[in-house]
Amino acid sequence: MRHLPPTFHLNTTNTTWNVPMYLLQRAGQSLLWGSRDTIMSSQTDAEPADINMMMCFCASCGVTGGDETKKLKRCTACKLVHYCSVKCQKEHRPQHKRACKKRATELRDEILFRRPASSNCGDCPICCLPLSLDPKKCRIMGCCSKTVCHGCDFTKQMSELKQVRKQTCSFCRHPSPETQAELDQIRLKRIETNDPLALRETGLKQRDKGNYISAFEYYTKAADLGDVEAHFHLCASYALGQGVEMNEKKKLYHMEKAAIEGHVKARFNLGIHEWNLGVNEGKVGSFERAAKHFIIAANLGCIKSMENLKQCYENGLISKEDYTVALRAHHDILDAMKSPQRDAAEESLRNEWFIPTFNVD
Repeated sequence: MRHLPPTFHLNTTNTTWNVPMYLLQRAGQSLLWGSRDTIMSSQTDAEPADINMMMCFCASCGVTGGDETKKLKRCTACKLVHYCSVKCQKEHRPQHKRACKKRATELRDEILFRRPASSNCGDCPICCLPLSLDPKKCRIMGCCSKTVCHGCDFTKQMSELKQVRKQTCSFCRHPSPETQAELDQIRLKRIETNDPLALRETGLKQRDKGNYISAFEYYTKAADLGDVEAHFHLCASYALGQGVEMNEKKKLYHMEKAAIEGHVKARFNLGIHEWNLGVNEGKVGSFERAAKHFIIAANLGCIKSMENLKQCYENGLISKEDYTVALRAHHDILDAMKSPQRDAAEESLRNEWFIPTFNVD
């Protein structure tokens, strides 16, 4: 029977080496991730309280960091060992590589499995309640690029209908465009200001038209500006080969990037990916990692993840306590997404008479 291993929070990223050189080289068979020319970060980039340069040694030649002319730099992958030059780093690579890769993976997992405060959807800027994960229950306003829940949008529309006023944006009260040309002009203005949401939505429109290369370019711009959803679409582009060559490594990179920032679908897909690794390749620890992903996604409101967690519990992959905690957190976030206004909007949608205000579509 498999059980989730306990969570370890290692805090060695700010380790200061103050041991003789031969011990440093023996203990620091440490850690290098990536290319041969891994970039080293400046020691001064660390937090003020974590480094005493007088007590640090170069892992290759043993020189101390007390001399102003010898400012040690820390390996950016493992953040454990220091070097006085790129030459020393390259010479120490054969001893350092295996442990560095292991430690870099641990550091990455600490970030990957850290539960985000909320989903990437965030809160409605009007009622300040968590937005639903269902895109049909929220509106992206084209004029200000704000995402508003359908409850607030519905309430605003009912007020305007009663007062016989012109329809406006639910957030900024900009008059609703009357033609598609006006809406396109508003979108172009948002793109000119490098609005990440407008860039991403334009990329989706290009994708729907079959212009995959153009869509990929818009996704990339939006992702560089911090749009989490754009990372998810970049993941899909690399997975399907739309506008770019298929690349499994980059697909996983963008999927993890989105999941770290609270993207629920990306988190769920990572769980499925790990599960498939365990089933198809027999990779050790994959089922436990999948369960961790499902727990985080369930805590953010993913119903499918909660269903998968039930199967994990029945198969002994997680304990009863872990399952109970995840189930309570799942119900709590779903309850937090409810409001009388949203219930009224949903009822009107079922009756097919609620027409949402304009959005980026």
